[in-house]
Amino acid sequence: MHRCYLPQAPFHTGVLEISGDEARHALRVMRLRVGDVCEVFDGAGNAARCVLTAASGNSSMCLRVQEMLPPMPPVADITLALAVPKGSNMDLIVQKAVELGVSRIVPLVTERTIVRIKAAEAADKADKWRRTVLEACKQCGVNALPVVEEPQSYQKFLQRTDLPALRVQCAIVPHARPLRKVMEEGRAAGHCSCVLLIGPEGDFSPEEYVAGEAAGFIPTGLGPIILRVETAVFMAISAARYGLDT
Repeated sequence: MHRCYLPQAPFHTGVLEISGDEARHALRVMRLRVGDVCEVFDGAGNAARCVLTAASGNSSMCLRVQEMLPPMPPVADITLALAVPKGSNMDLIVQKAVELGVSRIVPLVTERTIVRIKAAEAADKADKWRRTVLEACKQCGVNALPVVEEPQSYQKFLQRTDLPALRVQCAIVPHARPLRKVMEEGRAAGHCSCVLLIGPEGDFSPEEYVAGEAAGFIPTGLGPIILRVETAVFMAISAARYGLDT
């Protein structure tokens, strides 16, 4: 079933109007016609099944709310803080991270990050990744849009006071603890949220590891195999979901 995004959708009125790109995509690409049923979600966790009642060319459409859909079951609140990888890997990571249930994505620039994002480009990059988030939400049925922040420095990120108490830094260091153990202990302590910190292709520098531990991040290993960045992301998110979900 096709899904449309309407921020702050007035579901309570029983009638919705969608225009612009969302309407054009539904009418021209998906070829919705009067009488067809689709889902509308507002990005804040709410969704409804609706029927298309009228269309004005390909630029706008009206829908009648048939029924509100039940909220999705709660999942672990996961923040993914990731050194921006090279090439198109970030797009893939953002898409799959949404499908795996992260709630926030924080792009980072570390000492060994290959991609250097200029201040003037940061907002455009974030907007591009937010569009990827929206498309992923449409595809996988997520009704609450994960937040994508603008790229920021590793040092600035570590100084933040709004991060979850359970802080994990995926690390290639001798004293790294198994991720499974860290998540088991986190769940036993009542944690239902965490932040996963993952470095660039060249790993964190020794100084960055020291700074991460000083900021409360637990060095955590993903096993004996050296993983590509995107593989490490998917494994870490999956382990966090498995460990913290109720």
